[in-house]
Amino acid sequence: MKTLIKSFAVVALLGISSLTMAESNPKKVIVNLSTAELAIDNYVSAFTEGNSDFADHLFTKDFVQKVDAVQSKENSKSEVIKFLKKQKGELMNCQTSTEMIEETSSYAIAKVIQKFENFTRIDFITLEKTGSDWKIAKAVSTYK
Repeated sequence: MKTLIKSFAVVALLGISSLTMAESNPKKVIVNLSTAELAIDNYVSAFTEGNSDFADHLFTKDFVQKVDAVQSKENSKSEVIKFLKKQKGELMNCQTSTEMIEETSSYAIAKVIQKFENFTRIDFITLEKTGSDWKIAKAVSTYK
């Protein structure tokens, strides 16, 4: 009987310690960027649906976003990722469409159109293939 109780205690402690270890290990984010289209889909998801878990993996190291508006602005990769993480879970009230303008084996250019009630945002996206993944290298945003 004492052996049985000790066995249950050991099993319980092992179970609790494995749960604790699992919680202390951060989740590894897996994002599929194997095609330019998937990279664009993830970009749209980040900006329109607030899915920012993979934002660190979506952009090249030297990514830059240029905003062509009344006052032009340039944002670095870290600024855009910070913005996306702040907007996590926020859904944009817009209709979104994408168009792959040109694609080669290493580079692509895409157009993302977001139609809001009172204005339209158009992003021209330059993508680069880095290793086996496609990443966003540059985004130029304009407003109508």
